[in-house]
Amino acid sequence: MKIGIVGMPNAGKSSLFNALTKSGAEAANYPFTTIEPNVAVVPVEDDRLKQIAETIGASEIVYDHIDFHDIAGLVAGAHKGEGLGNKFLANIRETDAIVHVVRAHDDQNIIHPDGSVNPLRDVETIETELLMADLEQAERRIERVRKQARGGGDAEAIAELAWLEELIPALNDGKPARMVPVPEDHPNVVKTLSPLTAKPVLFVANVDENDASGAVPTAIAEHAAAMGAVAVAVSSRLEAELVEMDDEEAAAMREEMGFAESGLQRIAHGAFQLLDLITFFTVGSGVRGQSWHLRRGLTVWHAAGEIHTDIQQGFVRADVVGWNELLEAGGYSQARDKGTLRTEGRDYVMQDGDVITVKHTN
Repeated sequence: MKIGIVGMPNAGKSSLFNALTKSGAEAANYPFTTIEPNVAVVPVEDDRLKQIAETIGASEIVYDHIDFHDIAGLVAGAHKGEGLGNKFLANIRETDAIVHVVRAHDDQNIIHPDGSVNPLRDVETIETELLMADLEQAERRIERVRKQARGGGDAEAIAELAWLEELIPALNDGKPARMVPVPEDHPNVVKTLSPLTAKPVLFVANVDENDASGAVPTAIAEHAAAMGAVAVAVSSRLEAELVEMDDEEAAAMREEMGFAESGLQRIAHGAFQLLDLITFFTVGSGVRGQSWHLRRGLTVWHAAGEIHTDIQQGFVRADVVGWNELLEAGGYSQARDKGTLRTEGRDYVMQDGDVITVKHTN
């Protein structure tokens, strides 16, 4: 997953990036500190894999990861190139989803580009720039599609034209492209246009460190729900402090403050909810245990493709067991004896927490 972190200048994007990745991306109290997007590959830890690996006797643990792209702050007029906006919008276009960091604290020592803190106003500024960029692109595209649709011979062009004729008024009304239904006759129409507002959005309310228990400010939560998005609350400053501690000390402080999850875990879980992902595992005695992610509703054949395309192409069958059933049984052979380890064909729909061993010909 490639997730772009966006927001107004000084919203806390780079500080959050630093806290999540320990990468030391430059964070300073002036706009446009980040011009080229910082990128970090962050492992997504899962306690279930630790328990499975210990039970089976895995040689090591490898977590799946998220690629975080720290994209510079957007300002009003970005779609026209203000504040290096065109470059930043192009960086956003390359990501799978957007983490929209919204400043929800009033620290007078941190400059706000508009002079005051107003989370909804800041959200609308960013959303307006994305909407305007999509609108300009859609209006250019529709003229070409109209020509292709003339005569009624190109079914995909006809379907795309109908979609664009619905999309453009929606964008004008402030509705993102993700809220406009994709035509059944042309399911790839979104890929053709690649609108920014079609990307899933996770709002991250950057709250004061004293309000970091996990509650999202009501205004942001309500706006996220109305826009078909997800919202979590994180204190970038607090996470930056916690990341400097050792794991035990940080965990104890989080528990004392009323939340057990790290900022990364909250954002990762929010991203999974946003993209409708599940986690599955592969693990063996003396070999590495690994976590993987897959779209909900896909099959074990698709899961095999996440591991390696050769495994998918040579797929024969898969041994499948739920992670908790494997732990309860105490191993693969015991799970097979209890009947909880099953042999499944390529059409088996994967469930969150499945542990699989794929049998293949190559």
